[in-house]
Amino acid sequence: MTGSIAAIGAGLAVIGAGFGIGKVGGSAMEGIARQPEAASKIQTAMIIAAALIEGVALFAVVVALLGK
Repeated sequence: MTGSIAAIGAGLAVIGAGFGIGKVGGSAMEGIARQPEAASKIQTAMIIAAALIEGVALFAVVVALLGK
């Protein structure tokens, strides 16, 4: 029973990370389309934000699987 709860927690973490990275990527593409001259700054900020989201998601998955 607790294994399935851990799997649900890990799945929610992955879904949240996917949504967050999608939102960051979409907003970055919108920003680049509006201001192409700022593309390198926007891309750098997007990569940093995506890395932070991935780190939190990985941490959440590990906590969910260790908590079983």
